[in-house]
Amino acid sequence: MLRSHLFLLVTISWFCSADHALSTEAEAKATAMASITADEVKDFVNALADDTFEGREAGSRGSRAAGIYITERLKKLGLKGAAAKESFYQPFGEFRNILTLVEGRDPALKDQVIVVSAHYDHVGYGSNRNSYGPIGLIHNGADDNASGVAGLLEVIEAVCRLPEPPKRSILFAFWDGEEKGLLGSKHWVENPTLPLSRVAMMINADMIGRMRGDRLEIYGTRTSPGLRKLISRQNDVPALKLEFTWDIRPDSDHHSFYSRNVPFLMLHTGKHPDYHRPSDDPERINVEGLKQTAQLLFGIVDELAETPTLGGFRSAARSESDAVRQNRERALPPVPGRLGVRWDEKAEKDGKIVVTAVTPNSAADKAGVKAGDRFLTFADQQVGDAANFRNLVLAAQNPVNATLERSGANEPVAVTLNLVGSPARLGLSWQSDDAEPTSVTVNRVIPGSAADQAGIRVGERIYRAAGQNAIDGDVLRRVAAEAQGNLALDVESSGRIRTVEIPLVDLAKPAAEPAAQ
Repeated sequence: MLRSHLFLLVTISWFCSADHALSTEAEAKATAMASITADEVKDFVNALADDTFEGREAGSRGSRAAGIYITERLKKLGLKGAAAKESFYQPFGEFRNILTLVEGRDPALKDQVIVVSAHYDHVGYGSNRNSYGPIGLIHNGADDNASGVAGLLEVIEAVCRLPEPPKRSILFAFWDGEEKGLLGSKHWVENPTLPLSRVAMMINADMIGRMRGDRLEIYGTRTSPGLRKLISRQNDVPALKLEFTWDIRPDSDHHSFYSRNVPFLMLHTGKHPDYHRPSDDPERINVEGLKQTAQLLFGIVDELAETPTLGGFRSAARSESDAVRQNRERALPPVPGRLGVRWDEKAEKDGKIVVTAVTPNSAADKAGVKAGDRFLTFADQQVGDAANFRNLVLAAQNPVNATLERSGANEPVAVTLNLVGSPARLGLSWQSDDAEPTSVTVNRVIPGSAADQAGIRVGERIYRAAGQNAIDGDVLRRVAAEAQGNLALDVESSGRIRTVEIPLVDLAKPAAEPAAQ
């Protein structure tokens, strides 16, 4: 069971205490997030997945006892119910949802509501309809969904630890009857305790306790513009490996809101062999992974509740799927080589570009370059290492002057080349996406280019360039053209953002002389 003194620390709300005041919002958020601990999520899961609750089947005595356990936790946080007459319970038939509301502080935004939820029921002793067996034994549902409830309780405590409420209101909901057909969430959207039109976003946590390999699945990022970037910005230390899934299935409470055109997110660590079996027990929970997921959930909730404008429902998500994603994110075909030569790899290690073969009818062939030639200058720059030479070839604009050292010639041989294709200073191309309006998605990286050497890969997102946060194709093209020296990009892959420094060649001035050979 939970150590009660931990909750006594947070029974005083923002409205009657100034002790939470901190110097910056970032410090306040970090302090609140630190209240989410592995010990506490473990205690919550152990309590909810105990045999005394008999598997928490909706409508059973075990489920009602679990509901009382949850409401006692909320009361200790100084919260009130958000159902009729400030009750925590929204009854429907023999079932009951549990609701509490944190009212927003901003007069202009508090009428907008973020719904954050998890279902607290499971399948009791199991049956042929809901268990993979053996039936007749208690199915404790430690992952499904004591883990989601534990994460949600920790997020609620973290919100209560902030020095002031968020700008938007947050409705925290614990749904009943999910295992019987999403009954609780369906009942709420049909009989909302506040106008459904006020709900700006719904976030659902279902089975978040069995993380493997730091991997977390996130559904729904396509239902409103900008969600992937917002989530990735919150995926800080330690950064989880996020799998942004485009498929949307009616398998949890998010779908009740999605069917009413409410954008949603769902967090999930994946199914496993213990799913809907008696073996889904607390000792199998990855408590550290559950803590990290709850911390990420808190960061997402806080950001959504604070950001000035949300994007609304994006109906195009209904026609998208992982198959569409794979087709849209596939790499473009390679571009033809601009110069048309191969060079000696051994000489390359010594900083020499010595041609070993010339492609017929290539730019080099038409300019008279021959096997055995060594490039001394290219685009009026001294030729040194191979990486720099590749970048010069990719970035140069026609016509290009070059000088060659040729066997038997007393003087360097001057040639003029007309390279194939357009200059590519970065060496990558990208596409825009209306679901990710302030970023671009890489769909081609030219081998050997500056982008390739910096480790950028197809499918990655570019979120920031040269200090500019809102990136589209025009911005990135201009920044790449104007940059001098290294260009700093924030690049996201699987929800992990890294800063990449891309060394760009400067064709306006000669490069340094190569080292003496």
